[in-house]
Amino acid sequence: MPRFLRLLLAFALLTVVLPACETTKKGIPEFTSPDKSDISRKQEPSSKIVATVGEKGLIKYLVPREQLAQAFTRQFGDGTTIDKTMVRKVQGGPKDQPSYFLVGLGLRNGMFRGMAIPLTLVSDSELLLRSNASRYIISGVGCTFCFFNFENNDIVGTTCEENSGGSSCDLRIVDSNTFFPR
Repeated sequence: MPRFLRLLLAFALLTVVLPACETTKKGIPEFTSPDKSDISRKQEPSSKIVATVGEKGLIKYLVPREQLAQAFTRQFGDGTTIDKTMVRKVQGGPKDQPSYFLVGLGLRNGMFRGMAIPLTLVSDSELLLRSNASRYIISGVGCTFCFFNFENNDIVGTTCEENSGGSSCDLRIVDSNTFFPR
């Protein structure tokens, strides 16, 4: 099967599986979403509302997805080309408070790359990307698609779509971002 079709198929699978992914992997410390009460847009001029959550959980993008793809490509800064961006809701259980992530997927030298940045839900529907939000970066080695693993709505690891010998997905966490430069 051509690589593009595998990537497309893997993305389709991601859109179904990503919100429900959970794992029992340990070893990476948990990160929690910041308290809504200490969000101040005046203190963080490079923070920006990127989307809103509408009725039935529909996402409305306030920043064009092409601009988000360019910002992800700039965040990687290593030749990675992002061709798919999305906001994904993650919810451990039906009674749990959901978390939202801005996700960019693409390739570098034919290898899978992905990045997720947690969004903060402000008011009842606005999703804020904070400049001090961590970046979760996945690099695939011999793996056509990597998945983020979640525990308690936090990213705690990765899984390779194909578990053939020598394939892996590596996760790196960077403490901040310059997604929307000042």
